[in-house]
Amino acid sequence: MAKLMGKDEMRRALLRLSHQILEKNREIEDLVVIGIHRRGVTLAERISKMMEEIKGKKLPTGTLDITLYRDDLTRIAYQPMVRNTNILFPIDEKKVVLVDDVLYTGRTVRAAIDALLDFGRPKKIELVVLIDRGHRQLPIRADYVGKNIPTSPEEMVEVRVEELDGTDEVLILKRI
Repeated sequence: MAKLMGKDEMRRALLRLSHQILEKNREIEDLVVIGIHRRGVTLAERISKMMEEIKGKKLPTGTLDITLYRDDLTRIAYQPMVRNTNILFPIDEKKVVLVDDVLYTGRTVRAAIDALLDFGRPKKIELVVLIDRGHRQLPIRADYVGKNIPTSPEEMVEVRVEELDGTDEVLILKRI
């Protein structure tokens, strides 16, 4: 097990990502932030709060469950856990900032885009990830990356957040 980021490094990475999003999207009136369950939700809430502190305006922020959109649904569990999707604002003609913790094969992002399109037709979807570990199976890339970490398929990247795990850190673990 190797620790890649601690609390301070995560906070700095999220603050940098927040600034990058705002630099690219100077007008925030049509900007919304949506986090992918589970840890993407926490990261989206933090990024949204940081952007609010910078700009002085609260951005619409929501949560997205992709469970039923996964292409491996029958493989992950007999009865997969479905969480709430909470998008209480229109996304038609909005710029959606989609947030996830780790970008790996691209399949989670593909499922998230499918799910989002059931809610409307965004003007644009931008992807934010804390960690990009490579090994893409689909032609998907992040617009904003906290840290690129080359990994082997035998490794796993685990993002832990205070709200769910009691600590903020990013670890590389060996698959068992």
